[in-house]
Amino acid sequence: MAESVLQGKVAIVTGAGSPIGIGHAITLGLIRAGARVAMLDINQAWLEQSAHEMRSVGGMDCILPMVADITDPEAVAQAVRRTIAELGGLHILVNNAGTNPRAAGLEAPGQRPSNFWDIAPGAWNRVVAVNFTGPFLMARAVVGHMLAQGGGRIIGATTSMDTMYRKGGAPYGPSKAGHEALVALMAQELEGTGVTANVLVPGGATNTNLIAPDTPYDRATLIQPEVMQAPVVWLASDASQACNGRRLIAYYWDERLPLEERLARASAPAAWPQLGRQAISPQR
Repeated sequence: MAESVLQGKVAIVTGAGSPIGIGHAITLGLIRAGARVAMLDINQAWLEQSAHEMRSVGGMDCILPMVADITDPEAVAQAVRRTIAELGGLHILVNNAGTNPRAAGLEAPGQRPSNFWDIAPGAWNRVVAVNFTGPFLMARAVVGHMLAQGGGRIIGATTSMDTMYRKGGAPYGPSKAGHEALVALMAQELEGTGVTANVLVPGGATNTNLIAPDTPYDRATLIQPEVMQAPVVWLASDASQACNGRRLIAYYWDERLPLEERLARASAPAAWPQLGRQAISPQR
């Protein structure tokens, strides 16, 4: 895809601060494709470090770093207003921010509950607020602007289905399942408006700060965050207009293939509607 495919586009990426995070990689990919990006994060030190790197690639005006908590409706609204006012528009939202009890500082070292009944309500509430409620608040805040201009892209980073219901994986897995269901619902309600909603996932365990420092895995063998760059640029571009309500697995995205083959290999409907409608409806 051409370097300038996103020239003139403005994006918001949440959870963009971590120097080894998916949001960092996505932001870099969008900037290299010509977009300007509002980077949202709650970690100011990480945000400043990443912003410096982005400016070295795309110039001083390529990014707008903002410390913002996406679980706070007023902070979300203010971030969207600032993005439109200071970057001159808004075309793309990447709901990437995510956390787990350890990353949120709600779990002591070595304290990893294996059962849902061991999870403190505060830890549950914080993870669900960031991973599920946050994407809702962000999408709700941007969609009016996107509808008014006749187009836009909402991209949600969820997780592998295995992780959503993996034993010992609450509250992270269920919160990401909720986010994916939300994207599938949004896609249906936005159909025909010019605004699309899709899911993008790496495809498996990825080398980010959500992985514990004492992980038994060799980080070099994990999926690297940069795998998200090529597919997110395509999803953010005008070329993806016909793609709505889909889940793309970045690991399988191969730009050497023709687009139709690429999509057949890397995508499926979001939230697995292929399982079929199973609700019992009353007879009329």
